[in-house]
Amino acid sequence: MPARKLLVIFCRLSWVTYVALIVVALSGRLPFGLGWIWVPAAVAIALTLEMSRQARARHAVRPPAVEVAAPVTGRWTALNSPADKVPSHGTHSLGQTYAVDIVAEPAPGARPAFAWLWPVVRRNRAFPAFGEPLLAVADGTVVHATDRQRDHLSRTSLPALVYMTLIEAAVRELSGAGWITGNQLVLDLGDGTYALYAHLQRGSLAVRPGDRVRAGQLLARCGNSGNSTEPHVHFQLMDHADLDLARGIPFRWHGIGVPANGDAFLAGEQTGEQAGEQTEGRTAGEGPTALG
Repeated sequence: MPARKLLVIFCRLSWVTYVALIVVALSGRLPFGLGWIWVPAAVAIALTLEMSRQARARHAVRPPAVEVAAPVTGRWTALNSPADKVPSHGTHSLGQTYAVDIVAEPAPGARPAFAWLWPVVRRNRAFPAFGEPLLAVADGTVVHATDRQRDHLSRTSLPALVYMTLIEAAVRELSGAGWITGNQLVLDLGDGTYALYAHLQRGSLAVRPGDRVRAGQLLARCGNSGNSTEPHVHFQLMDHADLDLARGIPFRWHGIGVPANGDAFLAGEQTGEQAGEQTEGRTAGEGPTALG
């Protein structure tokens, strides 16, 4: 097993041990002094810092971008884009260095806005991205595909976002990459490049591991599984099928490039009228706060 994989596993186990010791301490059955509780936490922090140092070193030189088709069709808006900052999601882990989140907005205002207090949660059908088809960005082979996790309610209010940040996200981090990405699909594009589609809709897979697919072929549908505030597509290119080992690869979408945060874009065939609509929609202030 590669050393990087061992570091990730040991770091995760250290955090789990730390949490378990806190639970035991609260029950009053800790067989040693309270100071020992912090040992696994210190180990986990040290390992995290070391992995971050290694990741920064690996990404000191930006690799060339790989151009592929967009994974969706229609009008969408980009969030957490590598066009604005790298790493786009604030971390190099799980191959996310150049990842992007996109949400469907068939028209400005079609997507529910962030609510400070009410409604606390919304059903997924309220968001136009839910159930939208996800397409192969190039010819390739399905390496991994899963769609058994449930699509949870939205986290697009202040109370729900606080719950997600302080409790839900921490539990998912301890549980591993699959609980963060939710239902996911990894596509081998060849030449050491893999595409990840995360947060797929439960039961929506149209392919299975080992299948050969063509560019534009239906793979699955957009959902709200895993560490997600609302139905959206998390897309990234990476150099390994295992997220714990993957390093991010920059991408460009045919005819689109890399949309910046808040930029609306049209993917797929479009008329001249739609192209004008796309230009009007590319405003930096459009769209709510970025996803976590």
